[in-house]
Amino acid sequence: MKLKCQVKDNRIDLLVQQYEQFTIPEEESIDNGFARFNIIITSLKALDEGFSSKSYVRKFLRALHPKWRAKVMAIKESKDLTSLSLDKLIGNLKVYEVIIKKDSEMVKGKREQNRSLALKAKNESSDEDS
Repeated sequence: MKLKCQVKDNRIDLLVQQYEQFTIPEEESIDNGFARFNIIITSLKALDEGFSSKSYVRKFLRALHPKWRAKVMAIKESKDLTSLSLDKLIGNLKVYEVIIKKDSEMVKGKREQNRSLALKAKNESSDEDS
């Protein structure tokens, strides 16, 4: 029986460590980050070692890459974090993620358009020189 408790305690320690060190890299989607986070918190709950819902929300916000800082600040200022559910937070972040992707694709498209215009202008001016 003592060994069983020790194994459970070790598992809890490992999960708590994973929870504390959890981060979401810049290139990872909110869905993938949340899936990884959910595995940790579900495992902790299964071992009767969960944190409060408020803690999960705050931890997830802290785990986001710095590119999310403006959105995190907006959420903290506009929402009551004590009553914001993790599901609502994820939904909010996913909407913002779509907007970020569209914006970056638009910027990328404009850059490529400017490059091709610059290249065209360069070719036209070199044609005039010859």
